[in-house]
Amino acid sequence: MYMNRSEAYQQYVRSLKLGQKYCRSCMINGNYPYIRVLDELLDESTIIGRMDLGVMDIPSEQIVGTKNAERRLAFAANYMPLLSVETEFAAKWISLCSAHLSDEGIHDPISCYEYMGEFYVQEGHKRVSVMRSYGAPSVSARVVRLIPAYSDDVRVRVYYEFLNFYNLSKLYSVRFRRPGDYAKLTEALGYESDHSWTEAERQSFAACYTRFREVFRKLNREKLAVTEAEALLVWLRVYKLSDMKPMDAAELTKSIESVWAEIRLLQEAHPIAVETDPPEPEEEAARRGLLSRIMEPLPDHLNVAFVHAFRPESSQWTGTHDLGRQYLESQLGDQINVRMYAPESGQDASGLMERAVADGADVIFATAPPLIGQCLKTAALHPDIHVLNCSLSMPYASIRTYYCRTYEAKFITGAIAGAMCGSGRIGYVANYPILGVPASINAFALGARMTNPGARIALRWSCVEDSPAEDFAREGVSVISNRDAIAAGQASYVWDWGTYQRLPDGSLIPLASPCWDWGKFYERVVRSIMDGTWGLSAERAGERAVNYWWGMRSGVIDVQLSDSLPAGVRQLAGILKKGLRSGFVDPFHCAIRDQQGREHNDGSLWLRPYDVMNMDWLCDNVDGRIPTYDELLPMSHALVRQLGLYRDEIPPAKEEKAE
Repeated sequence: MYMNRSEAYQQYVRSLKLGQKYCRSCMINGNYPYIRVLDELLDESTIIGRMDLGVMDIPSEQIVGTKNAERRLAFAANYMPLLSVETEFAAKWISLCSAHLSDEGIHDPISCYEYMGEFYVQEGHKRVSVMRSYGAPSVSARVVRLIPAYSDDVRVRVYYEFLNFYNLSKLYSVRFRRPGDYAKLTEALGYESDHSWTEAERQSFAACYTRFREVFRKLNREKLAVTEAEALLVWLRVYKLSDMKPMDAAELTKSIESVWAEIRLLQEAHPIAVETDPPEPEEEAARRGLLSRIMEPLPDHLNVAFVHAFRPESSQWTGTHDLGRQYLESQLGDQINVRMYAPESGQDASGLMERAVADGADVIFATAPPLIGQCLKTAALHPDIHVLNCSLSMPYASIRTYYCRTYEAKFITGAIAGAMCGSGRIGYVANYPILGVPASINAFALGARMTNPGARIALRWSCVEDSPAEDFAREGVSVISNRDAIAAGQASYVWDWGTYQRLPDGSLIPLASPCWDWGKFYERVVRSIMDGTWGLSAERAGERAVNYWWGMRSGVIDVQLSDSLPAGVRQLAGILKKGLRSGFVDPFHCAIRDQQGREHNDGSLWLRPYDVMNMDWLCDNVDGRIPTYDELLPMSHALVRQLGLYRDEIPPAKEEKAE
């Protein structure tokens, strides 16, 4: 027993030094140095229930405070002691530690309260301190849970999601800070949202999670403000939990390092850097400099792969990108070798990226948002390959995404529609409630108002209705904005034109359509890799994800005008094109109110790209609303999960079970 007492004394001395050091570090960094006091944090009026959870093992590192202030100054925030070895407190701590080292051990559970996923001790503070000093992962405790009233506060929303997760999994150690993440983890593991975990499932996950957490903490020398659970959720985008079981420590470390850029991005308040225009080549070359050219040899040949979700002959979207591929080949000739990968009818496209890698691709353009998951896996496993996905507002650092500012073209077609509409009522068929679409609707509405102050936009959605354009015909709407974003010069019949006019006799007259020229984008990107300026976009972005969102100035998007347009309307369209390309004209640089009368611009502001991209409101001259996820046709679900305005609030689709 004397040896135990002597060792316990030395353990107290060591723990006291750790406590004092931690306390000083907190004060230097402006953090509270002592354990928190629940009575001072808690407003009893907000507590709607108390639940006795009985005796259970709780994660020791989630014990953050004390019920009342009596013990506050005795412990640093890491629960190491702060009182000198001569005190009665130290003597009792040492006696407990001596018991812990003996055959007797510490068996009595502490008493504590759980509030918002953290624990506050009522009785047993020194027991917690002793166990923490030895790195005990858990402590036996009798727990009373305090349940706060539900509110829109993010922490409360996440806590209620945790309560549901805990009731099913009985796991306390998994901690998220963003709404929806518990559901995403459940789905990533292959479980239904109401699945009750078996003991075997709980043990299997806990073993993998413990291994992951240990490796993550060793790698986290940057002290990223990211929880282990958040990092695991990123890892599960590329790997399955079952992949971890045969991995040794080195392999697991390498796998986490392969997604570290994505993990780091979690701590960014604004994780996306939007590049709104292509930089001038001369300016980029000058920035790169002679030294970097010498240190980093430039490729003289590239293998470029285009991976599609559908075949060009069966999809207008894919066909437009395939025209871009043909343009790229015509411009770079022998400098590149291009291959196209598209699934056959009924075939799954998931393996196409692997084929492109096996064929030696240096650059991969994945032309559809549903391919984003394969893009992430490819980028993680093959970091030397340049991977791009055609989608908007994707917060992934390891790949780049690209899209066009369709709203600029929609502004012009809206102005044309307003000029050509006699009644003032204009039909608009939107495709999906995804990022960027409300901006296009609003830009069209503002363009129509510019040429026709009384114009009203009758909004319909093709993702919830079978034939909205036919409905407009029955209602007598004469000017309609429907399908758009075709390839320049490829309109073969009136319905291909984004905006058309229906005459009294029922005949249709094309007016104008947004059109894309993806080849110009592909050429600029491939040339940037070959001349060594590709990395400059990343330098400008810092540690954020690079999203290309180019407009009319880049030449990637334009408006195709029908020969049937009156000369004056055609002239107006030309003037607006020049204004948009020069930056003199901005569709949203005007007074704007939404349908609820809220002011979004008094006419003096230039909206940020982020604000335009994430618009989730409609202008006051738009009649209609944005549909909810439950109202969509099933064929729309996958795209809206990825790019939807409220994608973070939609439970993800179930993945293959990963035990």
